This record gives sequence, structure tokens and C-alpha cells, in this order.
Amino acid sequence: MSGKGKADLTTLLAVPTELEELRDDPVLRGKGTYRIALLIPLCGAAGLWAPSCISSAQVAVEELNRTNGIDGRKVQLIMIDAAMEASISIEETVNDLIKTESIDAIVGMHLSSVRHRLSKIVSQRVPYIYTPLYEGGERTDGLFAIGETPQEQLGPSMEHLQREYRPRSWALIGNDYVWPRTSHTFAKAKLQEMSVGLAYERYLPFGLKNMKPFVDEISRSGAEAVLISLIGQDAVAFNRAFGSAKLHDRMVRLSCALDENGLLGCGANNSKRMFAASSYFGGLPTEANAAFKEKYYRVHGDQAPVLNTLGQSTYEGVHFLAGLMQRHATVWREHSVSDALPVIYRSGRKQSSVNKSDRAPIYLARADGLKLSVIKEL
Repeated sequence: MSGKGKADLTTLLAVPTELEELRDDPVLRGKGTYRIALLIPLCGAAGLWAPSCISSAQVAVEELNRTNGIDGRKVQLIMIDAAMEASISIEETVNDLIKTESIDAIVGMHLSSVRHRLSKIVSQRVPYIYTPLYEGGERTDGLFAIGETPQEQLGPSMEHLQREYRPRSWALIGNDYVWPRTSHTFAKAKLQEMSVGLAYERYLPFGLKNMKPFVDEISRSGAEAVLISLIGQDAVAFNRAFGSAKLHDRMVRLSCALDENGLLGCGANNSKRMFAASSYFGGLPTEANAAFKEKYYRVHGDQAPVLNTLGQSTYEGVHFLAGLMQRHATVWREHSVSDALPVIYRSGRKQSSVNKSDRAPIYLARADGLKLSVIKEL
């Protein structure tokens, strides 16, 4: 159940099906490496993000292992499937890994509902870095949520599209879990603040294949803008149905979770007048991204998975962990990101970051064929 990544990254791939394998594996139980459980969706609606997330985290590991690693130990990744649809119990798996001292830390790029469940299990026993955009408000000690929030990302992008296109009403559609619902609560308050109507609101279970009924409902609602908070493959299915109905002729679309993988899945014909807000895009024309891309393609080659915001977040998360342990190894249990510990770490978004006090800017990008082209810093 193990193997090495590209460029001798000493990366352990563990997608456990039986906990006995974890207990008995001598590599996992060795003390010679600093073992990070990389929790990412490997299946289901969000599974299309996995290759970019794995590859980006491997770049951070390669960089750390060229120097002193973490805590003077070489860094090793242990991949765990954190998809909602995964066949394993993520709580049981993580608890067993911690209890048997098989991991030293967690870097998680997964849904907020999984984070809520795991925060009670991890319970400050190992540092837990949560990397993607999320709904905000995480203050659990020992858990560091470093991604952007609706206040940073969604509010400014809605305001910009409202000024540019002046839609009379919006439709809101998302998966049925905490991030879309909390984001849409924020969006509804923003619409009220801008004196703009709400024409439609719907939350869908994961994995629906036929999105046409919901596209038809939005078409009949009279909305002129759509906020899409669907995840991964579900967003792809929705945008394909939206494009087939040619609703882009009379509506603009906005997503805070659209990435380059999702855009490729949608196809150029189904992505017209579609916008994405994020603090990172693969084509971001900054010095920090140029440096990150050079390292990424040096490690993985020209055929590497596409760079995207979710992948960059795992790169950043591994480096945040290293910075946290370098300066705060004895006090991290009593803090979270809301405490603004001065953690200095590498990022593909900025040359260096210092936790909450030095946030990366948010950008608005427009789908341009099969690329997301940055049009504005918000």
C-alpha cells in the first residue's frame, strides 16, 4: 500500500480499506519521518480535484526535504480518502492513526462537514491544517483554517458583477451542506444590502447526474445571475446542462469553487459568461506564482495535473504546518488562525505569508475558452 512519488518524494500512498493494515505497517510506525496525513477526496463529486492536490503537496514536501524537513525529520505524506462518498470511516481511520502515533499532523483539503466531524476526533492531539476556501468562523484550538471566506471572496465578486451587469435578481444553487448554505446566507444579506431580488434557491444532494430539471427551474425563475455553490463533478454536470440550455445568453454565472479542472470538465461551449472568484488561479501573473509553477513543473514535468486553487492550498498547507512547527511547536494546541499567530510560510499566492495579518488578494476571473483569465483584483 505504499510507493514513491515523482522525484523521490518519499511519499507514502495509503488509501486504507482495513485499519489492520495501518496498525501493522512498519513504515507508518517508524519514527524516522515526519508523517502528514493528507486528507483529500479521492472519489465522488470532489474527486476530480485529487490529482492537483496530491501533486501540489508533493512539491512542498520536496522543498522541505531539500532542507531540514519538519522538526529535523524528512516529511512523508499519507494519503487518506476524505470524500463524503468514501467507503472508509474517516473518523475511525484518523483516530486510529493518531492513537497509534502513525501520523504527526493533518493537512486537509476536504468539505467543511468532514472538518466538523474530524475536529472532535483530532481534539488537539496533532496539528490540523485546513486549506480550502470555507464558510469562516472556525476557532477550534489546534485547527488552522487558512482558506478564504465569503466576506473576503463572495461579497466583493457579487458587488462587481452587480455593478457591471445589473441583474435584477439572482438564483442560488449549491450542494446541501454547511459551506453552500452559510455562503448563501451571506449572499442573501448582500443582495438585500444592494436592493436586488432573490429569484431562486435550491440545495442538492451529492452525485446527481441529471441537472436539467434545476436548470429549467432557474430559467423560469427570471433570474439574471446565478451563484453556483456546487462541488466538483456536480458543478460540471450543472454547467453542462446550463450551457446546453444556452442560458448564458441571458444570465451570468459566478462560483467561488470553480477551478481549472472543473472548467475543463464543463467545456468551452458551456462556460460562456461564467466567472470565478479566488485568491489563486493557475495563470495568475505574479512573481509568487511564477516561482511556484517553476518548482511544480520541475518536479512533475509538463504533463502534470493542472494548477488550481485547491491544489495550491495543499502546497500552502504543508508549508504553513512547517512554519507553525518551526516557531510554535510548544503552543499550537492553544491557538487557531483566529488568534493570528505569526506563522511565516511559503505560498503560491504570495512570496511569503504571515497568517491572517497578511492575506493574499482576491481575484475575479472569467472563463475564456478552457482558461480562467484574471480580469480584476477585488
